[in-house]
Amino acid sequence: MSLNHRLLACGPGWRIADVICTSGPRERSFEEQHSSACIAAVTEGTFQYRGTQGTAVLAPGALLLGNHRHCFVCGHEHSAGDRCVSFHFTPEFIESVAASVPGVRRFDFTVPSLPPVPELLPIIAAAEVARHDADNTELEELALRVAGTVLMLLAGARNRGQTLRPRDERRIAAALRQIEMQAHRPLSLIELARTAAMSPYHFLRTFRGVVGTTPHQFILHTRIRRAAVRLRRTRDSISAIAFDAGFNDLSTFNRYFRRIMMQSPGAYRGQAR
Repeated sequence: MSLNHRLLACGPGWRIADVICTSGPRERSFEEQHSSACIAAVTEGTFQYRGTQGTAVLAPGALLLGNHRHCFVCGHEHSAGDRCVSFHFTPEFIESVAASVPGVRRFDFTVPSLPPVPELLPIIAAAEVARHDADNTELEELALRVAGTVLMLLAGARNRGQTLRPRDERRIAAALRQIEMQAHRPLSLIELARTAAMSPYHFLRTFRGVVGTTPHQFILHTRIRRAAVRLRRTRDSISAIAFDAGFNDLSTFNRYFRRIMMQSPGAYRGQAR
């Protein structure tokens, strides 16, 4: 089987790769073994997956599920090639996420795949975009979201609401203060979770419940908002404003600014004149 793996990002207990397979119907399939817990978002092509949990035909929008050290076979009996964004987790990482998800009693996968469903659409779309346009913090959040959402769906907890306790709101407030004071510098999910005295997944889930957005999105919006104010109130160069706001390069700043403000920084500044 012809595979091309390109590592997108990694961190403690997780890694994400862009995986392209060029195998076709004439090529022989071989039994392999998952070296870690695997959740692969299919973005192109179709293929057959046979594992200890059963068999499935996977197409774009579906998720492949593989347990640590379980054997499997992938085949292209009906078509050639596929592409996935593949998330790999250590058993300890999956167990820590499962402990933070209401209703989850086990952290192994009991089925070989999940079909395209509305709950997965935002995550798979984000995974496909992340292949070309995402930083390590954003991908770390995506890895946690993928693991948590899959465990929730497998546990039948997709419709359960989240009850926020005053203690959780207080902890999130501490993280918000840290972001307010230090949005200009890199703030990892682990660092913010440590400030809130929570596990990373529980922090991400609770932050979104309290704030209505993810930590990465909140930091990004904070940086863009502050840059916008400075663009309107000063004559400082756009590059200086971008770097001071926390962006590593001007092109990244321009891209995010256009996405959020719907116009370029120069056009935005020009409106004030």
